[in-house]
Amino acid sequence: MFVYEVKGIRVRYADTDQMGYVYYGNYARYYEIGRVESLRSLDFHYKAMEDEGVMMPVYESHFRYLKPARYDDLLSIRVTIQDMPGVRVRFFYEIRNQDDILLNTGDTTLVFQRRDNGKLCTAPEKLKAKLLAYFE
Repeated sequence: MFVYEVKGIRVRYADTDQMGYVYYGNYARYYEIGRVESLRSLDFHYKAMEDEGVMMPVYESHFRYLKPARYDDLLSIRVTIQDMPGVRVRFFYEIRNQDDILLNTGDTTLVFQRRDNGKLCTAPEKLKAKLLAYFE
């Protein structure tokens, strides 16, 4: 199982709604930050994968809002991949504030898709090689 934590995501005023809470739609952006940075920690980069012709569109996403994040909170995003990617990869998330209070949980499933023809494909070998040690 692969686990990575992104720390230091500051909630900006523009992220909040009229109640002063982080607007619910911004959690998808936080999840994306977690995904991208977790893969970057493995020295695997979305841009390089896309340049090689593979995209990772979101297929499914789920969010559970437990407590609100507020303006100026400092968030951490814990990202977990529980299973080795195939044609799909599922990311699990926990978002906590600076007081280590769990605010949000969720998951997203992404698919690997060839850019040239739109057909699904398996995860790039480079990604599987980077993750292999976490699943042995």
